Amino acid sequence: MTLSASPAAPDAPVIDTQRTYAYDHIYLSWRLPQDSAPAWHYTIEYRKMDPKHKTLKLWQRREEVWSLSTILEGPDIDSVYVLRVRGYNKAGYGEYSEDVYLHTPPAPVLNFFLDSSCGFPRDRLVVSKDRRAVRSVPGVPMLFAAERLMTSCHVSMELVLGDVAITQGRYYWECSVDPSSYVVKVGVGQESKLQDLFQMPQDVVSPRYDPDSGHDSGAEDATMDMSPSFCFLTIGMGKILQPHGTTPTSRDPSGCTVPLPPRLGVCLDYERGSVGFFDAVSHRSLWEGSVDCSGPVCPAFCFIGGGALQLQELVSIKHERRVTIGGFTKAV
Repeated sequence: MTLSASPAAPDAPVIDTQRTYAYDHIYLSWRLPQDSAPAWHYTIEYRKMDPKHKTLKLWQRREEVWSLSTILEGPDIDSVYVLRVRGYNKAGYGEYSEDVYLHTPPAPVLNFFLDSSCGFPRDRLVVSKDRRAVRSVPGVPMLFAAERLMTSCHVSMELVLGDVAITQGRYYWECSVDPSSYVVKVGVGQESKLQDLFQMPQDVVSPRYDPDSGHDSGAEDATMDMSPSFCFLTIGMGKILQPHGTTPTSRDPSGCTVPLPPRLGVCLDYERGSVGFFDAVSHRSLWEGSVDCSGPVCPAFCFIGGGALQLQELVSIKHERRVTIGGFTKAV
């Protein structure tokens, strides 16, 4: 007589911390250990941490998730959430995964695209079809410039703008810079001043829009003594250049740079005239600068030499898909 082994519940899932992140929504991804019994579906539990009170909030639960990922919509801004997952099969529920903590952005997420009509040189800047990525290709003109370096000094800097103008409020967005990029500047600025600085065509109609009021008119110029008309963080060769006045923490031996994180966060406070830069993975502050917000301000990106940059897609756009299970369709 042969006795069959009793079925085993799934092992504790392992949360994929490389793919799990918080942006406009929370995206949670996980897998089962290699030798685990299979799971029919999963239960996700999450709760918001309350630093002002020692008592813990009750867990919220999402039952019967049929895939290895899910989206938790509408988290509060500037908050910390703790999440965990467990699987279920014929033997019952398995153990919970280890808790993972996610910090949501410090302000509402701004969704925008790169402006492909702002007059940049198309032989040196290539914008992707979805207008969420740009690559700088120095090409032949840079070779001619290099030939003149012994007799003159000329550095070509290319500019691409976001297609949105901000005239009020606080907004946050993220991007990823290719570590092999020579020099990339990420920041914000007044469109008219950036056009003057980079000698962009003035007869190009601005495609920028204000996410709040639709306002796209200029204002009286502020003096440079008050606030600069643009503010950038400089990245190059896998490092971030620390601006003057930055607290010397986590610096390299030269005392000038910090490692480039996988994603950079930018937070503009229009009323305060300030822009903060963050390690978007750890949410550690990198630097905060000032910018003149007397007129519409837009996201801006500059390139010297070869480089590439990718805007972070919204969770709802990047991970939205539908699958068919048992004859009916479910969004996952």
